[in-house]
Amino acid sequence: MSTAKKEYKRITTKTLVDMKKNGEKIAMLTAYDYTMAKIVDSAGMDVILVGDSASNVMAGHETTLPITLDQMIYHASSVVRAIERSLVVVDLPFGSYQSDPKEALRSAIRIMKESGAHAVKMEGGKEIKESIKRILNAGIPVMGHLGLTPQSIYKFGTYTVRAKEEQEAETLKEDALMLEKAGCFAIVIEKIPAKLAEEVAKSISIPVIGIGAGGGVDGQVLVTHDMIGMTHEFSPRFLRRYLDLYSDMSNAFSQYITDVKSSDFPNEEEQY
Repeated sequence: MSTAKKEYKRITTKTLVDMKKNGEKIAMLTAYDYTMAKIVDSAGMDVILVGDSASNVMAGHETTLPITLDQMIYHASSVVRAIERSLVVVDLPFGSYQSDPKEALRSAIRIMKESGAHAVKMEGGKEIKESIKRILNAGIPVMGHLGLTPQSIYKFGTYTVRAKEEQEAETLKEDALMLEKAGCFAIVIEKIPAKLAEEVAKSISIPVIGIGAGGGVDGQVLVTHDMIGMTHEFSPRFLRRYLDLYSDMSNAFSQYITDVKSSDFPNEEEQY
């Protein structure tokens, strides 16, 4: 049983590197609002990701592309106010860093200053190297993201497993090494073959956190709303549902409607 909560009162980027050295797995989940973040943090989570998946989960968009920098800052600010232990990492949204390193730095600075977050996350490899270096040079910690990169969904055309072919696998390994050398403190690797993910994790000194990348990496991340079953349409192989809140909440709402319409709620003890 993990004793991470007793050992680390506050998780930092250095903590994560130490956890990898010590062979301790890193637990990471998403949060987008104060209430959920409070629960996730209190459970002893190592990392909370304010993901651009808020575009899907909170706003109902088909992809992560529509969410704006202002919206990410709003979600991140709500999360940071709830945190006592977890490291809070915030996604730089699509369009805020890809084309111009100066714009990337401005975006990262806004997130750090206006939300109080601890680090940013960026999708991509060599093509965003200069943006990563500029942000790191400003003293802002960066988490990388390789493999399936949802912000590039229209480029790939599918959410299928990435890096199954040798050339793409080699590129991914090269990008992971580049991100380490550039100064990233960790990398998320999404939806790639487990054997490749394990190879990448063993080849670099910084933590590799997987989603749909097998158990041979240094930690795992899931979207909280998926793993507690608030969403029910999304069922990839890598997702384990720890609760079925969709059914529980639907039943509760139905019972509330019944109680209101039958005048059962409120009863004598529930009024003044």
